[in-house]
Amino acid sequence: MSKKTKNKKKQKAEKTQPDVAAPNTNSKPKKAKRKIKNEVYEAELANLQVELVKLQEWIKHKGLKVVVIFEGRDTAGKGGVIKRIMERLNPRVVRVVALGVPTEREKSQWYFQRYVPHLPAAGEMVLFDRSWYNRALVEHVMGFCTEEEYWEFLRSCPEFERMLVRSGIILIKYWLSVSDEEQERRFQARIHDKVRRWKLSPMDLEARSKWVDYSKAKDEMFKYTDIKQAPWYVVDADVKKHARLNLIKHLLSMIPYEDLTPEPIELPPRQENVGYVRPPFTDQTFVPIVYDADTKLDHHSDSAK
Repeated sequence: MSKKTKNKKKQKAEKTQPDVAAPNTNSKPKKAKRKIKNEVYEAELANLQVELVKLQEWIKHKGLKVVVIFEGRDTAGKGGVIKRIMERLNPRVVRVVALGVPTEREKSQWYFQRYVPHLPAAGEMVLFDRSWYNRALVEHVMGFCTEEEYWEFLRSCPEFERMLVRSGIILIKYWLSVSDEEQERRFQARIHDKVRRWKLSPMDLEARSKWVDYSKAKDEMFKYTDIKQAPWYVVDADVKKHARLNLIKHLLSMIPYEDLTPEPIELPPRQENVGYVRPPFTDQTFVPIVYDADTKLDHHSDSAK
């Protein structure tokens, strides 16, 4: 082969090989997402909360058993959406389960055992603010379980959930997805807001250094547990208000329900006051009246800072 032919082939190869040092021209700076107008958000949330009350009454009426799991990275907004769901509901019908660190006794149990007592009876809905998926995520990434325990969870979890579904439980699983840029912004907001600073635990801070490990753990978790009987539903949570509305709307669509709102009630007449003498106010201990119609904003108080 002549030297000229070799040079031509070399030049052709250089043209077809990507320049690894070149910047990614396809990547564009992320624009801030447009947010829903506050008045629209408030109106839509109010409407959805009315529908949640209807769903609650239907669950109670039909004796349904519903479990909703909320998972996602720190600051993804799990607590915020749960708060909006619960705002108008009856805690005797719909309740939140947010378990703390397991005790030594619980650590020795079958892994799912500590969650089983919190599953719903007929006519109840349970919202798990984090769940048995702790093992696939924080416990695995932070080294709180062995490799054997981790892989056993991934094997047994799909069967455990299929068993729940076969028993008549409606199981709905949400993953709130937040970008690294938005999570960083929310972390900084918590640092500078002393009302929310308590949300930043030492574990949250340590987890920041394991962002990629958490991503890999989430992907592996989805690979094994995104099953037909109980699939994962991913919620774009970069804008909290959007995430709340979209998740609640989707939740309502998952359980067919009917409107059991009672007709307007006519109050019966109150019992007449015959011979009753109210005790004097001086015999009762009242809460001091610090706030009333004349209260003005104190710009120097801690609550105003």
